[in-house]
Amino acid sequence: MGAVLYFCSHKTYNMLEKLEVYIDLAIEFAPKLLSAILMLVIGFYIIGKIVKFVGNKLASSNFDESLAPFLTSMLSVILKVLLLFSVAEMVGIKTTSFVAILAAAGFAIGMALQGSLGNFASGVLILLFRPFKVGDLIEVTGDKGWVQTIQIFNTHIKTVTNQNVIIPNSKITSDTIINHSTNGTIRADMFFAIPYEEQFDKVESAILSEIQSISNVLSDPAPSVGIEAFDSHNIKVGLFVHSKPEDYWQVFYDCQLAIKKALGKNNIKMAYSEGIELGPIGQN
Repeated sequence: MGAVLYFCSHKTYNMLEKLEVYIDLAIEFAPKLLSAILMLVIGFYIIGKIVKFVGNKLASSNFDESLAPFLTSMLSVILKVLLLFSVAEMVGIKTTSFVAILAAAGFAIGMALQGSLGNFASGVLILLFRPFKVGDLIEVTGDKGWVQTIQIFNTHIKTVTNQNVIIPNSKITSDTIINHSTNGTIRADMFFAIPYEEQFDKVESAILSEIQSISNVLSDPAPSVGIEAFDSHNIKVGLFVHSKPEDYWQVFYDCQLAIKKALGKNNIKMAYSEGIELGPIGQN
């Protein structure tokens, strides 16, 4: 009987001793735990406000609608992960091993998706710095056309021959971009040759008179005709007109026809010489 009482009392003492230890631990960690919970609540509240503020700023600045939700979501995730790591450090949890694991996983994923991540980063840069926008006439990677859509990984342009070209964004940011729509007007250059015996003043007057009927040719800057070069047999003459970027090709072909009509109506001879090229797109 005495042995049983001793056993019970000893067990009770051990339980009380463990309870005392737990109470001491609770008292020791309670402030840290409460502080961590408080920081977590306040942190999530502040993060929500920051993400909402950034989202409103992107919306008010006419930022690309396809990228804005992704960027705000990514910002929210990054801030919340940083908050959780900070809270874990507050309660004494060592996050060094977790950081190492995440870094290794991030490196492996980055190597596997190297090309896609490059296109993604380039897409973000294009949408942030806006070297061109939807509707602009651009030349890039050897293709020339109007921008249809700017996506995260690639950009779609419609060429002058009505083809849809999909260009990876990383190729765009690593290449020279010519944006013909930046200044609001674009110059069309057209060249032809006339014999030396023809009077340039007559040629100039005839062509400028004929192109007055072309509605999409802008009067400011005014159209001009000039002598581009002299070769061994002929004079190379250029017609330079301005239009809106979206009217460029219609103006180009209308002016080509106007040159033919003007020379024919005024009995002006056109020389045929190798090396005379149609002018490239010009910009002013």
